Amino acid sequence: MAGKRMRHVSRYREIAVALIRHGFGIVAEEIGFSQFLSLPQRLFFDAQEKNEKTIGERIRLVLQELGPTFVKLGQIASTRPDLIPGPIIRELEKLQDQVSSFSFAEVARTVQEELGSDVDRLFQQFEAVPIAAASIGQVHRAILHSGEQVAVKIQRPNIAHMIETDLEILQDLAILAERRLSWAAQYQIGDMVEEFSQSLRAELDYTIEARNADKIFQQFKQDPSIYVPKVFWEYSSKKVLTMEYVEGIKLNELERLKESGYDLKHLAERLTKAILQQILREGFFHGDPHPGNLFVLPGEVIAFIDFGMIGRLTPDMKYHFSSLVIALMRHNTDGIVKSLYQMGLVPEHVDVSRLHEDIEQLREKYYNVPLSQISLGEALHDLFHVAFQHSIRIPKDLTLLGKTLLTVEGVAEQLDPELNILNIAEPFGRQLLKERLHPKHLTEEVWKRVFNYGEMLLDFPKNMKELTAFIKQGKLHLKMDIPEWPLFLKKLDQISNRLSFSIVLLSFSIIMAGIIIGSSLGRQSTLLWKIPAIEIGFGIASLMFLWLLYLIYKSGRF
Repeated sequence: MAGKRMRHVSRYREIAVALIRHGFGIVAEEIGFSQFLSLPQRLFFDAQEKNEKTIGERIRLVLQELGPTFVKLGQIASTRPDLIPGPIIRELEKLQDQVSSFSFAEVARTVQEELGSDVDRLFQQFEAVPIAAASIGQVHRAILHSGEQVAVKIQRPNIAHMIETDLEILQDLAILAERRLSWAAQYQIGDMVEEFSQSLRAELDYTIEARNADKIFQQFKQDPSIYVPKVFWEYSSKKVLTMEYVEGIKLNELERLKESGYDLKHLAERLTKAILQQILREGFFHGDPHPGNLFVLPGEVIAFIDFGMIGRLTPDMKYHFSSLVIALMRHNTDGIVKSLYQMGLVPEHVDVSRLHEDIEQLREKYYNVPLSQISLGEALHDLFHVAFQHSIRIPKDLTLLGKTLLTVEGVAEQLDPELNILNIAEPFGRQLLKERLHPKHLTEEVWKRVFNYGEMLLDFPKNMKELTAFIKQGKLHLKMDIPEWPLFLKKLDQISNRLSFSIVLLSFSIIMAGIIIGSSLGRQSTLLWKIPAIEIGFGIASLMFLWLLYLIYKSGRF
């Protein structure tokens, strides 16, 4: 760890200075920056109270100052309301990539290294000026020799190395924070950094995004109302992604849509159905459907682009999600709590009665509110906020689902303020319920449970053997939790002292009886009987007895 700090000392310094500049000097000091950076001590505490910005604003400014890795991590973190407080989430959602484009020479070099040929040979035409630039890469418009228009995404040179360095530093800082700060240990900062790091590393591999696009393309290949651009695999690699170029009107350009004669209500319904189909039927959905990634093509066809952020729902997660939605709509507190337990990581120390109270308060918020006025995304967001308060960790794909629904509802509401997402979701919900209650599904579930129990029975002898071995080796530890532990110890001490007193008294009686009997039966004169043994023994035993009584009385536990 010390070696890492020496290698990246300049980057550690940049992080420390950014924290100090935005009012987190005390945090930097508590983590331990002052121990391995030669910065004036006063810097760590200056301007702590002078900064009038909120904590969320200051965190956002720190991330923006520290560059692409931290901006991307902030954007990923903004999808986790179960881990991060709401006010900070709202600030993280404002994070935007603020980077300049890199040169065409570097673009050509990356294409040559990745695809094994020059830009001029691979493409009939390749525009040198990018149409978009972001933290990880930039997009150029090009034309293949076949005449097809494509969008080519090129990864920023050396960005992978920069991100890995920053992630390595973040892991180190997370370990330090958990050792030194109780709140960091409580919220398991190290696990959070690891989870966000995995998501960011996935974005560095463009083949993952290409596979995501292909999978969603397969979902809608029979639906002419939804368009997903084709991936050109022969022109793609880990650092280069070539996809069909999509040109249309963005979904938030309402005036242009109206001028082109599009039915906005129809577009809102079509978008909502497409997302719900991905979520509730396919279990694989576009995780970032903001207006910049949604276009309208002629014929009111909705096109999706940018598949770097994708959510996945296993059959069990879909089941629990549908149960949660049903419980929310029925105002069933017990059902909501049960769903949370089934799909979240509930800590042992959770206060169940307090959790019930908080969900009751949430239920009151939606009580007697018409379904047409309920935002499903907002309801989920509120629920995840309750989960955060009780340190319940929700699977990241479910929290991404909540954010996706919020985003889609926002876009759809702009197109049609009267849209009710629950009405559109109802057929999907009925279909899920039918599938859940279908005899085939029930039979599969029964067989699955029978199989699991069968495995348990087969493993029982082996497990018992291992348990016996543990007991013999003295490795089995039992944990007992007694609420009135001090009182229990006091009572145990009293019993022990009384028992000791009884044993000493009995021993004293036996010894004295033996001496008396021996004295009365003895016929010969011995040295022992010339000494007043009975009197001396009685005196010593009496002193011991009185001393024991005094100690027990002094302890107050007789």
